Amino acid sequence: MPETIDWPPHAKPSGLRSVFLVIAVIVALVLFGGRAAISWWVNLLWFRSLGYEAVFWKTWGLQWGTFATFAALTFLIVYGGMAALKHAHAADLPETYTIYFAGRPISLPVGRALHFAAVLLSFFIAVATGAAIGSEWPSLALYWNAPNATGIIADPIFRRPLNFYLFTLPAWQLISGWLMTLAILLCIAAAVFLLLSGGSRALDRLSSGRSGASVWRGVSMAFGFLLLTLALREYIARYELLFEHHTIFDGVTYTDAHINLIGMLLISAALLLGAMIAIIGGIARPRGRWLIAAVVPALACYAVTGVFGWYVTTFLVKPNQLDRERPYIADNIAFTRQAYGLDRFSQREFPAETTPGAADPDANQATLVNIRLWDVQALQDTLRQVQEIRTYYDFPDIDIDRYEIGGSLREVMLADRELNVDKLPESSRNWINDRLIYTHGYGITMNPVNGFTAEGLPTLYLSNMPVQSTAPGLAVTRPEIYFGEMTNGDVYVKTHQQEFNYPEGQSNNLNSYEGAGGIVLGGFLRRALIAFDRGDIAKVPFSDDITSESRLLMRRNVRDRVAALAPFLTFDQDPYIVLGDDGRLYWMIDAFTSSDTYPYSTHSNMGGASVNYMRNSVKVVVDAYNGTTAFYVFDNADPILAAWRGIYPGLFQDAAAMPEQLRRHIRYPELLLSLQAEIYGLYHMTDPEVFYNREDQWTVATQTGLSDQGEQVAQAMEPNFVLMKLPGEGSLEFVEILPFTPINRNNMIGWIAARSDGEHYGTAVVYDFPKTRLVDGPQQIEARIDQNAQLSGQLTLWNQQGSHVLRGSLLVIPCGKALLYAEPIYLQAQRSPMPELRLVVLALQDRLAYGPNFETALASLFGSAASSLTAAETPPSAQPPATTGTAQPAADIPMLITQANRDFDDYQRLTSEGKLAEAGQKLDDLKRVLSALNTHAQ
Repeated sequence: MPETIDWPPHAKPSGLRSVFLVIAVIVALVLFGGRAAISWWVNLLWFRSLGYEAVFWKTWGLQWGTFATFAALTFLIVYGGMAALKHAHAADLPETYTIYFAGRPISLPVGRALHFAAVLLSFFIAVATGAAIGSEWPSLALYWNAPNATGIIADPIFRRPLNFYLFTLPAWQLISGWLMTLAILLCIAAAVFLLLSGGSRALDRLSSGRSGASVWRGVSMAFGFLLLTLALREYIARYELLFEHHTIFDGVTYTDAHINLIGMLLISAALLLGAMIAIIGGIARPRGRWLIAAVVPALACYAVTGVFGWYVTTFLVKPNQLDRERPYIADNIAFTRQAYGLDRFSQREFPAETTPGAADPDANQATLVNIRLWDVQALQDTLRQVQEIRTYYDFPDIDIDRYEIGGSLREVMLADRELNVDKLPESSRNWINDRLIYTHGYGITMNPVNGFTAEGLPTLYLSNMPVQSTAPGLAVTRPEIYFGEMTNGDVYVKTHQQEFNYPEGQSNNLNSYEGAGGIVLGGFLRRALIAFDRGDIAKVPFSDDITSESRLLMRRNVRDRVAALAPFLTFDQDPYIVLGDDGRLYWMIDAFTSSDTYPYSTHSNMGGASVNYMRNSVKVVVDAYNGTTAFYVFDNADPILAAWRGIYPGLFQDAAAMPEQLRRHIRYPELLLSLQAEIYGLYHMTDPEVFYNREDQWTVATQTGLSDQGEQVAQAMEPNFVLMKLPGEGSLEFVEILPFTPINRNNMIGWIAARSDGEHYGTAVVYDFPKTRLVDGPQQIEARIDQNAQLSGQLTLWNQQGSHVLRGSLLVIPCGKALLYAEPIYLQAQRSPMPELRLVVLALQDRLAYGPNFETALASLFGSAASSLTAAETPPSAQPPATTGTAQPAADIPMLITQANRDFDDYQRLTSEGKLAEAGQKLDDLKRVLSALNTHAQ
């Protein structure tokens, strides 16, 4: 019998309102589609301007190909399933529904309405599903382009090659999840059709089994499809046991290997059997009992597996856990070390002796003159005061690197001076200034890591605007920075408007862009379309300053730039600036491949993502002036990168293609070393019994730092770049070191050195300390500084005199056969944000010394053993001021003796009063007098 719906008067649709609604929808679709098309075209122009048009088309093809394929399949499956359900319920559905429109009855055919609803719903589900699967295109792209698995290691449980876990399994997981979603949707649709076909009446007929065969057929088919997807999901879940985390270790356990894997296979087979029962029963003799019979085998297998698993775990494993789990622990250790590259670490013994002679300062002068005394934050605060020049400049970061200066390799700190338009005076904020005039930063600063002037400021090799150099061989010929870390906005260059270059007294130095970077704006229509996409439609097409030769520089932030070109890589968020031999500035960024499906490897957190495999396979170089970007491959053994190279053959270059002027500045990434150190703390134990008992677990050493609330807290030390000679090595190397302590202990147990130079790049050496000797860790050295009566008294006094004491990062530097600890201490006036170095604290295991500068502290620590650290070897910026005057005649010897006694008395008095800086000056005076006496004695 036809059913009727009588709409109340206020709910009756208005014809005019419907017309307006249709028009609004059409206009919205045109505007949205048109804007998307223009954005797509501008993006193509951007890729083309960088020489990566092929990359754009490949990525676009993969994304839209994936979307279209899965959207089409989803539509066919969902619509086909709904059509089958409609056909199965046709006998129970009313023929028409009657509604009243404007007081007149209108009969709607149910079949057509359901057809329209099925098409519309299937379309929206297909679009949503296609978009979701399309966002996962990298997983499918890797699956389709996986490299040959020949010779690749296999897991010990399933004997599957590594490529299966890195490429095939993620695709299987993605597809099984998609099928599961469709199965659930079809089951929901079956339930809806059941309600539409009469609800309780249909159920009564179904339970009687007399006239509901067609209804049961639809439900059975949908339920059978669901059981099929569950069977597939259970089969795939067997492999996921290799990634499971357990209390002691990760991966397959004894119970998994002997019970759960077999049980899951049986459950999968039972689900497959249940699907066949549901489908065949629904076709042959549709009955409700077939649905119950379909799930019984799977439930039985699940219960039996659970009981057997509990029995084996409780009575076989737990009483003998180490013996039972030993081979599985060994597999977890081996595969974790492979996944994180820990098998590339070598181990050596380090004696960690305590005497000053063990440090051997004469043989380690190159290390001593490169000890970093400038703390990163202190230097950044100082540069912002003395080198920003104008308030709209900023130094976003400090980078540490090595350069050859004056014929010797020196460790230096660099900072790029970028322009921040947000700091322009409000009266200067307009479109012309933001887009055409204030377009770029200017220059860099460079200073030795331990260079200080007499005023406690950094001695700069490169400084000012225009860039001035005080070091031979250092010159910046192209100082303009159009692409950097703070360049977040678009700019237009090669316009009639001159660009601000740098301040020059009361006037400004102006210039015009001379590079080849950016998108050419061209004629009016092209210019208007580009401006529409960039939000400048009201300005660019009508500006007299912009010509057909003008260029748009977009995506100028180097992090955004590389992520847009290669979204499938993970990038270090701390790019560093490099000065090339050609005088140009370049950005270097480390890029990583990662996975969370490496078999038997433990998981770790990297930037909020869970990973259990990581490689630093790519170095990216961005020209700070032109924005040209190059990707260089440094790990040809990485299978994930091999797959991406197959997909994008024109994107990557071999490491040998990197210019030598840049290759000299590659380094071991801090992000990678931090992650490896976290894993190594546990997985350096390769013996399963030691690992099981956690007998020798390490952690990264901690030091005292300030929390966001200004409170002193223990913080894990960050990797420290050091230019030094590694023990047993003959040449100076740029290494990244990190100390370890036993877990929940403060004494040091070892340290790691990640190497960056030459043939040793990408390797690391772990130095183990003797287990029979306690070696002070950073926290213990900090405590010794706090417990030194004179030193702590002076720091307390400074904190009470309108100033604030800032303690720099404590550095742990291997020197000879000993460890040298160094901590700079700064004094910052309350009204000044610029800290000044006031003390340098140096320590060995059993000795602690300090002074107003590095030389004084070093002489106090080593005495005559440091005498060979002459002015010629001391950093030029750290040398004490030269004395003037002529040699004293022999008759003045008594006067020199008197002066020496006076200086010594003053030194003792000032030390007892806690005036350490003045005491240090007196000590310098005493040394000069004694040197003059020694000259006369000869």
